[in-house]
Amino acid sequence: MSDLGFALQLMGIGMITVFLILSLVVLIGNLIIRFVNKYLPEEVSKKVQQVTIQATDFNRKKVVAIVSAVKIVTEGKGQVTKIEKL
Repeated sequence: MSDLGFALQLMGIGMITVFLILSLVVLIGNLIIRFVNKYLPEEVSKKVQQVTIQATDFNRKKVVAIVSAVKIVTEGKGQVTKIEKL
Protein backbone atom coordinates (compact mmCIF):
# COMPACT_ATOMS: atom_id res chain seq x y z
CA MET A 1 0.00 0.00 0.00
CA SER A 2 2.94 2.35 0.36
CA ASP A 3 3.31 2.51 -3.43
CA LEU A 4 -0.34 3.51 -3.83
CA GLY A 5 -0.02 6.16 -1.10
CA PHE A 6 3.13 7.56 -2.72
CA ALA A 7 1.39 7.66 -6.12
CA LEU A 8 -1.61 9.52 -4.69
CA GLN A 9 0.67 11.94 -2.86
CA LEU A 10 2.65 12.61 -6.05
CA MET A 11 -0.58 13.09 -8.04
CA GLY A 12 -1.91 15.55 -5.43
CA ILE A 13 1.30 17.59 -5.46
CA GLY A 14 1.25 17.67 -9.27
CA MET A 15 -2.37 18.80 -9.42
CA ILE A 16 -1.78 21.55 -6.85
CA THR A 17 1.30 22.74 -8.76
CA VAL A 18 -0.61 22.89 -12.06
CA PHE A 19 -3.48 24.75 -10.38
CA LEU A 20 -1.12 27.33 -8.86
CA ILE A 21 0.74 27.91 -12.14
CA LEU A 22 -2.48 28.33 -14.13
CA SER A 23 -3.83 30.71 -11.47
CA LEU A 24 -0.67 32.81 -11.81
CA VAL A 25 -1.07 32.87 -15.60
CA VAL A 26 -4.68 34.07 -15.31
CA LEU A 27 -3.79 36.67 -12.66
CA ILE A 28 -0.84 38.07 -14.61
CA GLY A 29 -2.90 38.11 -17.82
CA ASN A 30 -5.68 40.09 -16.14
CA LEU A 31 -3.17 42.55 -14.68
CA ILE A 32 -1.58 43.09 -18.09
CA ILE A 33 -4.99 43.63 -19.71
CA ARG A 34 -6.02 46.18 -17.06
CA PHE A 35 -2.68 48.00 -17.35
CA VAL A 36 -2.88 48.21 -21.14
CA ASN A 37 -6.52 49.36 -21.10
CA LYS A 38 -5.79 52.01 -18.48
CA TYR A 39 -2.54 53.49 -19.76
CA LEU A 40 -2.60 52.68 -23.49
CA PRO A 41 -6.21 53.20 -24.65
CA GLU A 42 -7.07 52.76 -28.29
CA GLU A 43 -8.16 55.84 -30.21
CA VAL A 44 -11.79 55.36 -31.16
CA SER A 45 -12.50 58.73 -32.76
CA LYS A 46 -10.56 58.00 -35.96
CA LYS A 47 -12.42 54.75 -36.51
CA VAL A 48 -15.78 56.40 -35.89
CA GLN A 49 -14.93 59.09 -38.46
CA GLN A 50 -13.96 56.37 -40.97
CA VAL A 51 -17.27 54.60 -40.40
CA THR A 52 -19.26 57.80 -40.95
CA ILE A 53 -17.28 58.54 -44.12
CA GLN A 54 -17.87 55.01 -45.44
CA ALA A 55 -21.58 55.16 -44.64
CA THR A 56 -22.68 57.19 -47.63
CA ASP A 57 -25.68 54.90 -48.25
CA PHE A 58 -26.99 55.39 -44.73
CA ASN A 59 -28.52 58.41 -43.13
CA ARG A 60 -25.89 60.15 -40.96
CA LYS A 61 -28.34 60.27 -38.03
CA LYS A 62 -28.70 56.50 -38.18
CA VAL A 63 -24.91 56.05 -38.16
CA VAL A 64 -24.56 58.33 -35.15
CA ALA A 65 -27.35 56.42 -33.38
CA ILE A 66 -25.68 53.05 -34.08
CA VAL A 67 -22.27 54.28 -32.90
CA SER A 68 -23.82 55.80 -29.77
CA ALA A 69 -25.77 52.63 -28.99
CA VAL A 70 -22.65 50.48 -29.30
CA LYS A 71 -20.71 52.91 -27.10
CA ILE A 72 -23.41 52.85 -24.40
CA VAL A 73 -23.95 49.09 -24.43
CA THR A 74 -20.24 48.24 -24.34
CA GLU A 75 -19.45 51.07 -21.89
CA GLY A 76 -16.99 52.65 -24.32
CA LYS A 77 -15.03 49.44 -24.95
CA GLY A 78 -16.70 48.46 -28.24
CA GLN A 79 -16.38 50.14 -31.58
CA VAL A 80 -18.15 50.12 -34.91
CA THR A 81 -15.75 49.33 -37.74
CA LYS A 82 -18.12 48.55 -40.59
CA ILE A 83 -21.81 48.94 -41.32
CA GLU A 84 -23.37 46.87 -44.06
CA LYS A 85 -26.89 46.94 -45.40
CA LEU A 86 -28.43 43.48 -45.57
